[in-house]
Amino acid sequence: MMSNPSPTAPPGFAIPDLAVEIRGLNKIYDGSGKRPPKLAVSNFSLEVPRGSFFGLLGPNGAGKSTIINIMAGLVRKTSGSVRIWDYDIDTQERQTRCAIGVVPQELNLDPFFTPAEVLEVQAGLYGVPKAERRTMEILEVVGLADKANSYARALSGGMRRRLLIAKALVHTPPVVVLDEPTAGVDVELRQHLWRHLRELNARGTTIVLTTHYLEEAEALCDRVAIINHGRLVACDTTRALLRRIDNKAVILSLAQPLAEIPPALANFHATLPFPTELHINYRPSDNAMQEILDAVRAAQIVVADIRTEEVDLEDIFLQLTAGSSSQAAQ
Repeated sequence: MMSNPSPTAPPGFAIPDLAVEIRGLNKIYDGSGKRPPKLAVSNFSLEVPRGSFFGLLGPNGAGKSTIINIMAGLVRKTSGSVRIWDYDIDTQERQTRCAIGVVPQELNLDPFFTPAEVLEVQAGLYGVPKAERRTMEILEVVGLADKANSYARALSGGMRRRLLIAKALVHTPPVVVLDEPTAGVDVELRQHLWRHLRELNARGTTIVLTTHYLEEAEALCDRVAIINHGRLVACDTTRALLRRIDNKAVILSLAQPLAEIPPALANFHATLPFPTELHINYRPSDNAMQEILDAVRAAQIVVADIRTEEVDLEDIFLQLTAGSSSQAAQ
């Protein structure tokens, strides 16, 4: 095993296939007074392949933060096993801390430190020798090199977010966990952070991302796990999850208005929200697009424009979490 984990190990050192391996994880928070104990994570198992960009999704209170805090060593699990870069969090605490970098949701920075000082202090805490520190290199990666000597209190919210990412990279961890890294930031900054995260992943770092922006997970993650009420409800490649919902929509902009839906389209789920816009929802497993176009042609409808709407990760998320969420509310 490696004494100083990194995304690319030196020759002769083993690199695990799994960056994170969780088996039968349970966490019960003790009750107090009239408040009963709370089961936050229940029999949770997960495998995060090395080098992946992995999304961990779930509604508020699903257990995501508890799982992350257990991985980071901030919360003690009740039972189960967790391995980071093939190190056990119970018996190899020092190695697991070196193998993971966590970017918290909260902006926990000392306002009187400069970005360069923040990274130097963090590197010192991890025992990185001064000759091996990459302070300016990391600041360059996150676009803060020109702010290296500015006080953290003078940085914008987006710059502080990037500084938190930089802080998590000082010890070159092979696994980086980001908890809602773009919460509350504007669209331009979000795109900027996305670019840096893709570059980080391309260099070999395994990234685990939690986010409430489902389009963010869909754009970035090659694999996604969905958790609800502390349980894993789905885990697959993003593409495979998107194929789970067998539904597409065709929107036809009409050259001439319609008063009603033609009989030729009676066998399709067609609606006419506007006289010049016809919506057809269909299941690709039941109907081919050509069948729909033939029916439209048979109805002698003149089409000015056509577009399709694909299922997205939000549809999957709502389908998998809606049932159990409504049960919990009862």
